[in-house]
Amino acid sequence: MDYTPHTELDVTEMLERIGAESVEALFEPIPSNLRLGRRLDISAPLSEIEVSELMGSMANENVATDRLVCFAGGGAYDHYIPAAVRALAYRSEFVTSYTPYQPELSQGVLGALFEYQTMICELTGMDVANASLYDGASALVEAVNLAASATGRKKIAVTDALNPNYREVLETFGVGLGYEFTSPSDLEGAACLIVAQPNFFGMIEDIASHADAAHAAGALLIVHYDLMTAGVLESPGKLGADIVTAEGQSLGNDLNFGGPYLGVFATRMEHVRRVPGRICGATVDVHGEPGFVLTLQAREQHIRREKANSNVCTNQTLMAVVATVYLSWLGPQGLRELGETCMLRSAQAAESLAGVAGCALKFDGPWFKEFVLQVPGDASDVVRAMGERGFLVGPVLADSPDCLLICVTERRTPDDIERLAKTLAEAIS
Repeated sequence: MDYTPHTELDVTEMLERIGAESVEALFEPIPSNLRLGRRLDISAPLSEIEVSELMGSMANENVATDRLVCFAGGGAYDHYIPAAVRALAYRSEFVTSYTPYQPELSQGVLGALFEYQTMICELTGMDVANASLYDGASALVEAVNLAASATGRKKIAVTDALNPNYREVLETFGVGLGYEFTSPSDLEGAACLIVAQPNFFGMIEDIASHADAAHAAGALLIVHYDLMTAGVLESPGKLGADIVTAEGQSLGNDLNFGGPYLGVFATRMEHVRRVPGRICGATVDVHGEPGFVLTLQAREQHIRREKANSNVCTNQTLMAVVATVYLSWLGPQGLRELGETCMLRSAQAAESLAGVAGCALKFDGPWFKEFVLQVPGDASDVVRAMGERGFLVGPVLADSPDCLLICVTERRTPDDIERLAKTLAEAIS
């Protein structure tokens, strides 16, 4: 909010109305070990002008990606956003993430969401998709919840090549749910096996082999998928995946300093009643005319809590509409050309950077648009030095401090790649 609404008089009147002597007394029922127990170390109150100036000075410390040539990856990507996306998706009719509860007033949004679900099913090879979730990490959590519910198991097998941020989110959610996390070599009694395609290191996984291993153990295969590969790689569904999740940021959404992003979720029809959130369905009205409604809303706001699959309370409608416009603009041919461009230019970059003295590719094998580069010394120093020279690279691998990720999207030209290699040589020397 733009201002603090409650005066001291307002607070006093509210305390009197509820019969509490003070704010501290109001919170006494909360166990002391759960309370902060100290006053926050914050500054004295500021005026609106002072707050505005403070926030402005903090914002100026950020460096926007348009001032850097972005070769960074790790889960958020600098893809080109066509002007048509903003022109259509940001119309006033669409600029809301609120749930379209009243279909008679929301046919445009519901129609767009229905198209979104259809496109996601086509890209993932799945039977049904929901109308979006918060982001890729939370979508993956919901996939695990579905697998645990479907199998009645609590053991979750996770590949080491999953994005470590996603692994942390999974483990945080898993504490309260009693999940036990293990490796793909320990599939006996597992609810699911989680793999990424491509994996965190950019390498392309053998999804069919993972599917065979998971199904032999009675587990479901969850694939966290980069949808930008859909034009050049076979869909996870056709290779045996049971649930597919994705981060939809690349589908026409900006980097946005980390959000809002778009959680993509799709699965097979046999699991449709365990799908979290909501699904947009096609129907007909009382006059026999086609229309759209929300259906199968298996969340605790709509059904009994003990029957709910998830407590997710909203979705990312606007981000999903953006993705729909973007995919419509791109089309199957455009998606294929985009994937081929990313693969070609990442291969060119890998060859150039591996030729820099002291540098080498960490892994052999096919990759899509990201690869791991090993550099001499501390990779964090290299990231810092490259940033000072106008290039954004990384992140550094936590378990390999001399390695960092390099990502090459269709936005990077051959000239950008050549300058990247020259600048890296300078930064290392």
